[in-house]
Amino acid sequence: MQSTKLHFASALTAEGWREDVTVSVDAAGMIHAVESGRAEGAEHVSGIAVPAMPNVHSHAHQRFMLGLAERAGPAADSFWTWREVMYGFALRLSPDDLEAVAAQLYVEMLKSGFSAVGEFQYLHHQADGTPHDDPAEMSLRCLAAAESAGIGITILPTLYAHGGFGGEPPTQGQRRFINGADRFLDIFARLEKACRNHPLRCAGISPHSLRAVTPKLLREVIAGIPADAPVHIHVAEQLKEVEDCIAFSGLRPVALLMEAFELSPRWTAIHATHITETETLALARTGATAGLCPTTEANLGDGIFPAVDYLGAGGGFAIGSDSHISVSPAEDLRMLEYSQRLRDRTRNALAGGPGRSTGRTLYDAALKGGAISIAQPVGAIAPGRRCDITVLDADHPLLAGRARDTALDSWIFSGGNALVQHVFVGGRHVVKDRHHMNEDEIAQAFRAALRRLET
Repeated sequence: MQSTKLHFASALTAEGWREDVTVSVDAAGMIHAVESGRAEGAEHVSGIAVPAMPNVHSHAHQRFMLGLAERAGPAADSFWTWREVMYGFALRLSPDDLEAVAAQLYVEMLKSGFSAVGEFQYLHHQADGTPHDDPAEMSLRCLAAAESAGIGITILPTLYAHGGFGGEPPTQGQRRFINGADRFLDIFARLEKACRNHPLRCAGISPHSLRAVTPKLLREVIAGIPADAPVHIHVAEQLKEVEDCIAFSGLRPVALLMEAFELSPRWTAIHATHITETETLALARTGATAGLCPTTEANLGDGIFPAVDYLGAGGGFAIGSDSHISVSPAEDLRMLEYSQRLRDRTRNALAGGPGRSTGRTLYDAALKGGAISIAQPVGAIAPGRRCDITVLDADHPLLAGRARDTALDSWIFSGGNALVQHVFVGGRHVVKDRHHMNEDEIAQAFRAALRRLET
């Protein structure tokens, strides 16, 4: 890529809102200057520019089951009945299918205003549980999908060894997930090599949960990866998980995690829905990120994260679309705020103080937490950051007469994906006038995969 200059009439920079600015981007896709005025040779991009949002939690294979789990079963529906349905779908995807489904998903992410994804990938083996010739085959397909879509990706292969707390044997539905330390570290090494020196890639790990991984196994794996590699883990998503953890250890999942490991900014606690006041304050102090997925958590009936207390204690958070029942940074931030309003019967629960914009407070916090969580140089329009920018359509009726924080509030609480007009990743114009650069061919491959899977 050649160096380029982009001119915006309005942009949310690291210094705040600025009008009439030029963003200069080097050949590696990094911002090296943000200057007033339209520089010579700069391409003017109409609209309101904001930093593109990181999506820190994705299970790409679950995009395949969109809309197929919204039918009541004979027994009371819950996360656990949904999980059995999901396992049935997960056992059917071939490497080609996963790549096609993931590429379609990543296009949808980009068109909604996301520019990077943390892929929590646990389909490691063939459908019968036999390893692929290349143990990292399925995760490499996610990297290939990200390449064709032009999205940044932090690939997080999932460590999964057990079916429950204390080393309970895995179920048949989990047979594609299971690895020991040595084979898992082989997968990580393969992925780390594939990410090395790539401007849009990073590698970390995702121990699935404390019910699927013992602390002893996780310590062994962490000792075999770089000290700065991200670590993402599901924790305290469901009340049954909390009850089982207490029965096993006498501690709740977040308390057990903090007792077993010294959490730090490299850690992301995914969901952390059911935590006590003591755990909330303690987690906030660790510097770890809470990876929240509000639309998925609502869809699965998980519960409500204590965001008012957590943010009040200085805790960092990020957002993810998880099962992709919705792919929209605006909708996930809206759902997060609305969950607090519904619980507490109040308004602007997470604004952070009188007179502050709720959307701006949430957006700034999710940008900061997201960049830390997936260890990518994103989250701000500033020198030294990658040029990942979402541009809102200033001419859309929903933004008529709106500017700055009011425009951001209008996007998050009213407009959603309809307001996203352009997206740049590493300075590359991947979504232009709402159309992704490879949208048609990716959609064609996706539809072919669905036809194969439906037979």
